[in-house]
Amino acid sequence: MSKIEMKTPLVEMNGDEMTRILWQMIKEELLLPYVNLKTEYYDLGLAKRNETNDQITVDAANATKKYGVAVKCATITPNAARMEEYDLKEMWKSPNGTIRAILDGTVFRAPIIVKGIEPNVRSWKKPITLARHAYGDVYKNMEMVIPGPGKVELVYTAEDGTETRELVHNFVGPGVAQGMHNLDNSIESFARSCFNFALDTKQDLWFATKDTISKKYDHHFKDIFQKIYEEEFQAKFKAAGITYFYTLIDDAVARVMKAEGGFIWACKNYDGDVMSDMVSSAFGSLAMMTSVLVSPQGYYEYEAAHGTVQKHYYKHLKGEETSTNSVATIFAWTGALKKRGELDQIPELIEFGENLEKATVETIENGKMTKDLALITSLENPTVLNSRDFILAVKETLEK
Repeated sequence: MSKIEMKTPLVEMNGDEMTRILWQMIKEELLLPYVNLKTEYYDLGLAKRNETNDQITVDAANATKKYGVAVKCATITPNAARMEEYDLKEMWKSPNGTIRAILDGTVFRAPIIVKGIEPNVRSWKKPITLARHAYGDVYKNMEMVIPGPGKVELVYTAEDGTETRELVHNFVGPGVAQGMHNLDNSIESFARSCFNFALDTKQDLWFATKDTISKKYDHHFKDIFQKIYEEEFQAKFKAAGITYFYTLIDDAVARVMKAEGGFIWACKNYDGDVMSDMVSSAFGSLAMMTSVLVSPQGYYEYEAAHGTVQKHYYKHLKGEETSTNSVATIFAWTGALKKRGELDQIPELIEFGENLEKATVETIENGKMTKDLALITSLENPTVLNSRDFILAVKETLEK
């Protein structure tokens, strides 16, 4: 069988630890035998980021702007322990945060549904996709410990020097204070990414904040979403047969628990952080979660939703056997290949991506899986495979 040819390269961003090992296995066993892979390669492993003063992360993000589609391996965001372990020049920022900022993107995460890995919420039958705004709020906050009595104010000084003040609190004793911000252009990009993704995937879109309490901050998000929807997307949604609606975050949580799924739930930064973990855990496993960064300009970056699997990597270095779940990393590759095929009009590449996803799901449903899934499956007597053998089992299913 001749290999499938690609027209335009994918941006390939390698990563760290156990996911880096899986990355190579997936390429060797599941991709290179079937696709004449064209990629522009960037090593985002921590050692290379340190060597280049993190310039390689910026270069990879800019390459994604050039080519439109990227696939990324999980990467380490360093802490104090990593500073010492890797002898870092400084505590480099999260590569995902850097890439998100450059691409002005929104992260969409959705569970991979497999029979035998049942959701903890009985009503859930279809994936629930979490759309998380990736700028500002508590992640860009300024904080202050208040030592004693005094006044805390928000002060806006305009370019002409005029001031607007709002009292935060009159402290009569010690406490803490926090200031947060967001930007209209970032909220607008978030809204457009959500509306476009809903149209792409033909799913209803929910957006939820707490505007009854946050009558200016959260209400501003609500107003921007509504304005963009009415001016740019309402007719398109009607033609596609899908709906958009706004609701309070607490109402959304209650409704999600009784819904069957099959929709996109858009959340502000912190809400999206928490709710995506809740949804992924309730569906079974963070290792069974797709993640794609979508920018309103039409750039796509696919990755696994989980981290670098540090414990398994240390076992691997000792020569011990590991049983690491590679499903989300496989789906990162298939997502990128399908999008590349769609943009370049290569139906064979789209079909290959779909078949590899089906083969991965079918392998698990036939009882062959990694240890993490064997511990939660309802299938009887599953076969527990090590990291490489699971990938080889997927290959065998794909060949059939």
